[in-house]
Amino acid sequence: MTDHKDDKQKTPSKMSFKEQILAELEKANQIRKEKEEELHQQGLREDELRQKEIEVQKATQRTAELYHEYQKEAESQTVKDSESLTIGETQPQIVPLSANHLVAEAIEVSEIESIESFSENNSLEEDSGSESYAVYSESETSPLEKQTTSDRSNTNQTDFSESQEESLEKSDENFKEDESDLSKTIPFTPLMANDLDPTGLTTESQATILSNDDIVHYDHSENDKETLTEKQNETSTDEGGLVKKRAKRQHVNRLANKISLMIIAGILALMLLVAVIGTTYVYSAVNPIDKTDKKYVQVEIPVGSGNKLIGQILEEKGLIKNSTVFNFYTKFKNYGNFQSGYYNLQKSMSMGEIAKSLQIGGTAEPTKPVLGKVLIPEGYSIRQMAKAMEDNVNTKSTKDKSPFSSETFLKVISDDVFIKEMVKKYPRLLSSIPKKSDAIYQLEGYLFPATYNYYKGSSEKEMIDQMLATTDAKMANYYDQIENDGKTVNEVLTLASLVEKEGSTDEDRRDIASVFYNRLNNGMALQSNIAILYAMGKLGDKTSLAEDASIDTTIKSPYNIYTNTGLMPGPVDSPGVSAIEATVKPANTDYLYFVANVKTGEVYYAKTYEQHSANVEKYVNSQIQ
Repeated sequence: MTDHKDDKQKTPSKMSFKEQILAELEKANQIRKEKEEELHQQGLREDELRQKEIEVQKATQRTAELYHEYQKEAESQTVKDSESLTIGETQPQIVPLSANHLVAEAIEVSEIESIESFSENNSLEEDSGSESYAVYSESETSPLEKQTTSDRSNTNQTDFSESQEESLEKSDENFKEDESDLSKTIPFTPLMANDLDPTGLTTESQATILSNDDIVHYDHSENDKETLTEKQNETSTDEGGLVKKRAKRQHVNRLANKISLMIIAGILALMLLVAVIGTTYVYSAVNPIDKTDKKYVQVEIPVGSGNKLIGQILEEKGLIKNSTVFNFYTKFKNYGNFQSGYYNLQKSMSMGEIAKSLQIGGTAEPTKPVLGKVLIPEGYSIRQMAKAMEDNVNTKSTKDKSPFSSETFLKVISDDVFIKEMVKKYPRLLSSIPKKSDAIYQLEGYLFPATYNYYKGSSEKEMIDQMLATTDAKMANYYDQIENDGKTVNEVLTLASLVEKEGSTDEDRRDIASVFYNRLNNGMALQSNIAILYAMGKLGDKTSLAEDASIDTTIKSPYNIYTNTGLMPGPVDSPGVSAIEATVKPANTDYLYFVANVKTGEVYYAKTYEQHSANVEKYVNSQIQ
């Protein structure tokens, strides 16, 4: 900033044109570098820097061309500028100037005034952002110093202008046209920061000073030109280096981003691979080890064993793949309360099937491994049982067969020696079995309906023995009551075999049992189709309603309870616990008749024959027609 406190006019510093040019270029380069650094810090894009570099190179090339023209004209122009005017001790020496030079000086003064006005109005802190630089002769005083002097200095400037006009009048006729230009008014244009060229001058100012053919000429050596060229080359090198550094840094950043993305993608791929492998492993661990291996493996589960210990035992036996998976699987599925004991398990069992078996409980002593199972449903006759013995119900496939045959089963069940052995073994159960001459099968109704395991080496005799043992165990609760009621086990099982087929619910069975007892007590025939079908060998076969209604009730057979009063010689099927319970403890009614709706199965009871006939017509005959 100009120091307005100094009223004295400063002595102009004598500086050669070369030094001024170099000084101005150095300052311009400094301003340009500061601007580039500022633009760089603000994140100027690479293409903007490249465009800026091109503009600087063009400006430098134009300056060199103007300087070359200036050298040529300096050689041909008459040196009249060496004379100077001395105005007092403090006035600067005035060099006779051409018209164009005066115009340039006037423009420079106007520009400097504009710059100072712009600087004061905008309060800029940095002088480089608001200063304008111009070229002055050795004998000139800086316009900036003229601007900052006192009122006295302004008076001297007026005298200086008058002397300049006198000088112009004596100039060569060749500059008359230029003199006419002085009469024109030079418009004042405020200088903005954006109007500054990298050299520190405005575009208009450069054009006025450097592009005129009548520009002020000075003598300069070839060394000055070389120095200027070196400065320009250094400027271009610095700018090129900055662009290269920025491009290199961007390349490094792009490379780093690519590497980061590759690392992240690799981690995600690894996590996905681990998840897939883990899921596959858990799935294989939950499923059976070998679906085709039907061999049994005996396992002992100690008392107080937890899920983790049980899993380790099963893994050691080769029944599961991983004990840790078993531990988490059983907890996730809420399998618990595993029982101690001995178990016979298979590798073809899934983890869930093994867990369910452990919840049921094992045996106190080691047992043979179970090879399969046979199912005897409630109400099956011995003839139906013989066929059921051939099927292994331990698997989902219906093609799996047991080692038993129906022929062998029927042969054993009719063997007198075997029957005598069983009577001795289960006296309370078999002491009242019918005679062989009276019954079709003496052990009919004595084989309890249930699911039975068979083992390696099991035979039909062992299976029948197992069934008799089960019936004996179930009847143990009723032996005393049967004896107290004056009945036999054979009578109870015989009547229970009818109740099993006639009734479908516990309540119906108790009511039906009461009807049979009421009829027996009144000397009436039981009149049940079940016994007739058994005598005909059709019990268990699929028959139509018309066939059941038209059954021959006149056949000669001890099982024809239409013509014979009392019970049949023995049971016609194997009753379940519900039918046995209803027979031992029947309902207390006075019904003598019952009939079931052939479509709904609902049972209707009657005390008289007329009521019963009406029910038969309504719920049977009308349905058949």
